Amino acid sequence: MTPEEIIGRLLYRDGLMLVIDKPPGFAVHKGPKGGESLEDYFDALRFGLPRAPALAHRLDRDTSGCLVLGRHRKALAELGKLFKGGRIGKTYWAVVEGGPVEDEGRIDLPLGRKDATRGWWMKHDPQGQPSVTTWKVMGRYDRFTFLALEPLTGRTHQLRVHCAAMGWPIVGDTVYGTAPRTGGPGLHLHAREVVVPLYKNRAPIRVSAPVPLHMHERLQACGWSGEVFTLID
Repeated sequence: MTPEEIIGRLLYRDGLMLVIDKPPGFAVHKGPKGGESLEDYFDALRFGLPRAPALAHRLDRDTSGCLVLGRHRKALAELGKLFKGGRIGKTYWAVVEGGPVEDEGRIDLPLGRKDATRGWWMKHDPQGQPSVTTWKVMGRYDRFTFLALEPLTGRTHQLRVHCAAMGWPIVGDTVYGTAPRTGGPGLHLHAREVVVPLYKNRAPIRVSAPVPLHMHERLQACGWSGEVFTLID
């Protein structure tokens, strides 16, 4: 990725916060094995400030969409409080295999580590951390369902584990679903919108990210009509 490309993915900017459109297949930060990450390019997003912005939260490598950055330490601290307190609204779009019979519902399944050798892989664990997701059906086609998911907690891989545990894994999930390790359709999970109540005397900031190309075909089959989307200058 070039500096111009990451600037071109900017969705929102003010004095405290940036929101960028994270591409799928890109780690947000270096893992234990190193390698390229999105953080490597944050210096291009300083816009006159002495330091590069930093991550206010995380998205999985294969998840696309709204990624929130704090522009300095004070902003990061405030955003951290909002995320930790569950005050930031997050809506994800997903295409799942099969799908629920009902049109909306709630998943309340505590999550814990799968085992020490699996790193961040998670599982349903009655003794694990409380994990809650609400969902709503947006469309159906054949053996696929288009869902809007709202995580009310922020556990690692929460949406992927919750959907798989309900019997409708997310399309393209190589860990919790049925997708092959290579050559699959790509993870159909997209951080569509964030709503951030950052300023006391202003309405919450609402930012949406355009759907990545690899999700278009199945979303359109489920009734999504597409969109006209322009990133900010």
